[in-house]
Amino acid sequence: MSIRLVIHLAEQRLYGYDGTPQGVGRAVCDYPISSAALGTGQLKNSFKTPLGRHEITEKIGYDCPVNTVFRARQTTGVIWSPEWSAAHPETDWILTRILWLSGCEPGKNQGGDVDTHERYIYIHGTSEENLLGTPASHGCIRMGNQAIIELFNRVEVGTPVDILE
Repeated sequence: MSIRLVIHLAEQRLYGYDGTPQGVGRAVCDYPISSAALGTGQLKNSFKTPLGRHEITEKIGYDCPVNTVFRARQTTGVIWSPEWSAAHPETDWILTRILWLSGCEPGKNQGGDVDTHERYIYIHGTSEENLLGTPASHGCIRMGNQAIIELFNRVEVGTPVDILE
């Protein structure tokens, strides 16, 4: 079954619909998320979550253990733990799975200084599951680690993702 994702930033929720136009299809999944602490914005280096139509262009982390730590989209061989986090308190951890997004709207979230893919905007697991439901990321969409595994297994490269205020 094809699926369409809609991220409502005001609600801090990610919804999956059964492939029909936004809001019309049957909801097949619903997860709390955490978007950017600094709000919405399209510009590179803004640390804000981009709005608009996107799609998943890469899926990274097949079969990795829960809490696998990624750096530059590569596994590090480390499994995150609270002790590891305490030793590296300033790190924005990217864990478990990565769904790398690309913008589909030239000039808004595609190309130049607004290119979502070149900004490295992902949907990914987090070490701060206690902050889900609250804007707290550096621009990405954070999810719980079990939730990102479930979502990763439901979506394909090319899955549409609408990010709405």
